[in-house]
Amino acid sequence: MWRLIHSLLFLIPGAVMAGAQIYEPLSASTRTVLHRTISDQAVPMLITLPGPEAKDWLDSMTKRLEKRIPDIEERKAFLITVHYEATRAGLDPELVLSIIQVESNFRKYAVSSVGARGYMQVMPFWVDTIGNPEHNLFHLRVNLRYGCTILRHYLDLEQGDYFRALGRYNGSLGKAGYPNLVFNAWHRHWTYSTASQ
Repeated sequence: MWRLIHSLLFLIPGAVMAGAQIYEPLSASTRTVLHRTISDQAVPMLITLPGPEAKDWLDSMTKRLEKRIPDIEERKAFLITVHYEATRAGLDPELVLSIIQVESNFRKYAVSSVGARGYMQVMPFWVDTIGNPEHNLFHLRVNLRYGCTILRHYLDLEQGDYFRALGRYNGSLGKAGYPNLVFNAWHRHWTYSTASQ
């Protein structure tokens, strides 16, 4: 499914600014694919890792997130969904956790001064661009699907350059502040290695 989304993403000349992010319209096909595949339901299990590694990853991340999301069931559902949506988009789940830490500090209902919403601080114009009016950016999977899709688009646009892709995501392309915050969070708090390593 992600390959289909990836193949449909494109940048249209004449993009306009909305807050700090750039409004970049995408094809009707991309909007259709996104609309059909998101909801506010958590993913029921870690389906992208083999059994023992899934448990090890979830245990490790659950402990790290305890202070930010105290309820154990909510925390596990959140982490499983982050892992699923990140992996689905070809992103490192720990990178996505780092972005969420920097963007919203794991607050589901966070709203920025320019109107970005939810865990990954998605700008509302993206609903018109790659979704439909029924999509609620405060819903868990909706927010994560949008955020991961947008970041994947920027990463592809920048040919795998995380620094520049993160700058685009934050609307600060070419400036080191935001990418460095994400990289620091990634390396200090969210880097994962299996128990056997």
